[in-house]
Amino acid sequence: MKLALDIFLIITSLLLMLFILLHRGKGGGLSSLFGGGVQSSLSGSSVVERNLDRVTVVVAILWVIAIIAVGLLVRFG
Repeated sequence: MKLALDIFLIITSLLLMLFILLHRGKGGGLSSLFGGGVQSSLSGSSVVERNLDRVTVVVAILWVIAIIAVGLLVRFG
């Protein structure tokens, strides 16, 4: 069980780093390489950027859950 949680934690950590790096900063970002440069006229944020925000939040929540689970398993396991 601990090995599976450790692997899951490593995968979510790498995904979280990748998604954070894909975000557009003040001067653009790697997301513009994948179509993030096209802006929506209504919201000021592209669909790609909003979806990237959602995926990043989901991965971050899974990452926190994995950290808590590993900590509980080490403490009580």
